[in-house]
Amino acid sequence: MIKSLFCFIFGLIGSFFAIAFGGWSSGLTTLIIFLAADYITGLIVAGVFQNSTHTNNGGLESRTALKGIFRKFAIIFVVALSNRLDILLHCDYIMNACIIAFISSELISLVENLGLMGIPIPSAITKAISVLKEKEDELK
Repeated sequence: MIKSLFCFIFGLIGSFFAIAFGGWSSGLTTLIIFLAADYITGLIVAGVFQNSTHTNNGGLESRTALKGIFRKFAIIFVVALSNRLDILLHCDYIMNACIIAFISSELISLVENLGLMGIPIPSAITKAISVLKEKEDELK
């Protein structure tokens, strides 16, 4: 009985992802990995290093951590919406463009978190991030 319920629940979850994202792709896998890595490094920066830029004292705050989780879910929601736009417009690039944009944003945040931990960042990466930030500011 429990095994059947377990399979049923995972079947529902898999069906939801198949509908929401049009299946699973390497882009989605990469985005999920980057979202998780950014969140985990953010927790480490705040909890261990007490060096967070998102809190007044630099430490870990549950409200700020919860906001981070909701932001990550919002990103996943936007990706699902972009898939629906692909379906509506009979194209296949809106969701991929959205995934790439979010991955680059998460990469910037991840590198910033690593820098706050004191990990030396190669100059080529910091220059590339500066260019990405300038491009992002131009679009705003």
